[in-house]
Amino acid sequence: MYFGSVEKPPRLAEFKMEIPDARIAQNPPKNRDECKLMVLDRKDESIHHMKFKDIADFFRKGDVLVKNHTKVFSARLFAKKDKSDAEVEVFLLRELQPTLWEAMVKPARKVRIGNKLIFKDNIICDVIDNTISGGRVLRFDFKGEESLFPFIDKNGLCPLPPYIKRESKKSDVDNYQTTYAEVQGSVAAPTAGMHFTPDLLKKLGKKGVIDAPILLHIGLGTFKPILVEDLTRHNMDSEYYRVPPETATIINDAKEKKKRITAVGTSTVRTLETVIVSGFQITSKEGWTDKFIYPPYDFKMVDRLITNFHQPQSTLMMLVSAFANKDFIMRAYEEAIKKKYSFYSYGDAMFII
Repeated sequence: MYFGSVEKPPRLAEFKMEIPDARIAQNPPKNRDECKLMVLDRKDESIHHMKFKDIADFFRKGDVLVKNHTKVFSARLFAKKDKSDAEVEVFLLRELQPTLWEAMVKPARKVRIGNKLIFKDNIICDVIDNTISGGRVLRFDFKGEESLFPFIDKNGLCPLPPYIKRESKKSDVDNYQTTYAEVQGSVAAPTAGMHFTPDLLKKLGKKGVIDAPILLHIGLGTFKPILVEDLTRHNMDSEYYRVPPETATIINDAKEKKKRITAVGTSTVRTLETVIVSGFQITSKEGWTDKFIYPPYDFKMVDRLITNFHQPQSTLMMLVSAFANKDFIMRAYEEAIKKKYSFYSYGDAMFII
């Protein structure tokens, strides 16, 4: 349900806010579940401050926890151009086929169709096409493996977000990842899930909380700025998703029994809201979604949302503002700055109930 009286979408400028550099987390917390947790109650618009590990107190038997089980892969690679020997940064975006990948390259102006790029271990690719977003389509030649992922795992760098102003470290490969990540395919982490530890998930399981996995591979579009004041004119990048049959059954049964559905992260919300078939039912499905959620929006599937503090004027902040009322969210962000919460991917968490 949408809590608010807005009848038409707010303008982009209404989401403008300055986040001090000191509040933008550059490194992960020492312990995942020791970060701060801001709890927002939509009924009375009250704000409470806790630790993330205390979130289990808000769950009861029969509640469903829906988590995105995507896994970030080490998307940043470096190659040499044949003949010129110039270094090229290759940021892999998505696997189109086992040998075919979409990527961003830097410097883009020097990488043209017909070029060959040579990586470590004598992995070679041909630049075979341009994409409408300014990227390249690469055809790889590798032997002895069924996919490029073993090479990526060995040689790639963690694709940290642009607001983390440091080079990625080896530890980021594990830290910039949920502990339950399973299926490689994302170039950005579903950061709300990064606060969960195996012990915390086990504690929730003992309380009778039902785990329901979904999959959405997060692309670079999550950092794509909105360039139009009229939100209805913004186009989201398409991202691959999958909702397994068992998850659809769990959620549909829970809805029928009036149990609460808690989504971990905006990617999970977008996936669930994509697969609604009628009323408050979802179907098992896979495909591509470009769903953009902004105020006002009538949520059908999600009762509660765990999320991070997002960049102002981002599509992520729009979704959260649709879930909890824009003015309430803006007030919560201002309080988070005053209370010295950490923002963005490696930052603290918010629980909207």
